[in-house]
Amino acid sequence: MPTNHYLTALKAGKKDLQAKAAAGLSTELPALDSILEGVEIRGEVPLGLIDIPTELIAGTKTRGRTTSFAPNFMPILDEFSEFAVKWKSLCDAHLREGIRDPIIAYEYLNKYYVLEGNKRVSVLKYFDAASIPGYVTRIVPAWKDTKEIRIYYEFLDFYNSTSINYLTFSEEGGYRKLCLRTGHRKNERWSPDDRMDFNSCYVQFSDAFSELGGDKLSCTPADALLVYLDIFSYDQLKQETPSQIEKNLEKIWEEIELHQPNEESAEKVSLKLDPAPDQKKTILSQILTVAKPAADRLKIAFIYTKTAETSSWTYSHELGRMYLNDAFRGQIETSVYDNNTTAADAEKAIEKAISDGNQVIFTTTPVFLAASIKAAVNHRDVKILNCSLNASHKYIRTYYARIFEAKLLTGMLAGIMTDTDKIGYITDYPITGVAASIDAFAIGVKMVNPKAKVYLEWSTLKENQGVDLTERLYQMGATYISHQDLIVPQHATRRYGLYRVNGETPVNLAFPVWDWGKFYERIIRNIQHGTWNTEDKYEAGKAVNYFWGMSSGVIDVVWSSAIPSETRNLLETLKSSITRYEFNPFNGVLHSQNGVVQADPDHWMSTKEIISIDWLTDNVVGFIPTASDLREDAQLVVKQEGIRREEET
Repeated sequence: MPTNHYLTALKAGKKDLQAKAAAGLSTELPALDSILEGVEIRGEVPLGLIDIPTELIAGTKTRGRTTSFAPNFMPILDEFSEFAVKWKSLCDAHLREGIRDPIIAYEYLNKYYVLEGNKRVSVLKYFDAASIPGYVTRIVPAWKDTKEIRIYYEFLDFYNSTSINYLTFSEEGGYRKLCLRTGHRKNERWSPDDRMDFNSCYVQFSDAFSELGGDKLSCTPADALLVYLDIFSYDQLKQETPSQIEKNLEKIWEEIELHQPNEESAEKVSLKLDPAPDQKKTILSQILTVAKPAADRLKIAFIYTKTAETSSWTYSHELGRMYLNDAFRGQIETSVYDNNTTAADAEKAIEKAISDGNQVIFTTTPVFLAASIKAAVNHRDVKILNCSLNASHKYIRTYYARIFEAKLLTGMLAGIMTDTDKIGYITDYPITGVAASIDAFAIGVKMVNPKAKVYLEWSTLKENQGVDLTERLYQMGATYISHQDLIVPQHATRRYGLYRVNGETPVNLAFPVWDWGKFYERIIRNIQHGTWNTEDKYEAGKAVNYFWGMSSGVIDVVWSSAIPSETRNLLETLKSSITRYEFNPFNGVLHSQNGVVQADPDHWMSTKEIISIDWLTDNVVGFIPTASDLREDAQLVVKQEGIRREEET
């Protein structure tokens, strides 16, 4: 029996050698001594006796052992060699009573290299053992600003908190994300029960991942698990059977494939910066646009977190819905599902909208992103769009608007009009895209008034609850303040857009406009004309994000008649340049509070770079808060879509 096993292992070893040679890869088992040549080492850390994940045992410690094994650790020496005799003896011992003697190994960059026990490893790998006990010494490389070292140092922090050594991620941030998805904060120590629960979930998940062909993908099981937990919660995973996990994983397989590590140039997201060209109406299409019977109308649902009467954000989308009704009078039917304050509420509302027969669903806040993805996975025939920015998910589309273009113009106006060189800026959530708007406003100020400063306040900070931020800024000397873009119908106020304060009633000078109606109209026309399906086909393997701006009419600025005509002409001229893509506020040399962030005077930031801005310009006085700084109701938003949400763990 051991002889038959050796011959099978020998065949696997020779096959691996041939495959490596054909691919132009090394045919030798990696030796740590060779790998460490020229590498600066920070130190060695004894880890004691631990379970070593078999799949992470990558090679041997010394070069002398490399000639006995193929790169997959299977034997390559003749079946009658002394090596083969010892291998078969270990095989026999394993079959009779199991191999229990620990090996001795070194860990480097989360891979293990065997000093003593190479044949034991070969036998146990042959029998697909999940782990091998071993005395391990960790070799810690000196810090170096490379992706590999950055990921490894993230692993070290994770290991110190969890003692988990079997997870590997292909991209930075994976360990922090996992902590967040499993309900742990960064550096929070995991209890034995935490580790046991997670290990049980991970084993079942990785088995399902492998069963579905995950070994052929470039992502690791841990990479795939993060995608899974974005859609199905960790609490749900803990309750699922292996068959349920495999079934759900199969549903989201395209999403897993989308999140495979690619070359730097390979984009996972297709950003649509402008609407598709209008389709010319034929006589037939004109006939088809007459009013339809109720049963034939396209049913469209809008899911809101609050009501139009209590939320300016919801109100702006409700105006868009009413615009949509007018644009397609008699052809569509829209409905509202509001006051969904929790993720569970959102899931129920989306399911209710689907059961009511809605074919298109707009979920109007980033908080609903996870619920939207989950519903889209289970209802592939329903078109679901979530109002968020920079989400890379295949089963839904996301949409947002380039509000930073309008903020640049209102910032310029504030810089021109200020009489104190102190300008206030009040915003709410530190989510993706907000820093770009703050910076665009501040850049606008700096373009016309280099001496002026922008004083930043966050309305959702715990310490600001109940504080009149306009009054605080006014007492500080700021007489021009940028605040929310729209009013709340039930709480009429002049404190919106850019306004001047002088201790009396504020005077509005300008305010950005989110014209969601134009966006919704173009999306529905895309669906009617088949453009939606064309984009699906053309953008295969990518997530589709709509990010329209002034060029589409979704973003605009309304000016007060109190603005001098010369100033308004200047602003309109720049607005025209932005609309034609001739001007970008983030071009040339840029300075943050911490120094130069863009040194090339000829560089224009790409849209993706702008979306990812997580710094403040050097003329901003203030900071970007973390989730722990915010009120509880704001923390959910930031943890879902925060500028630095993965650092909150």
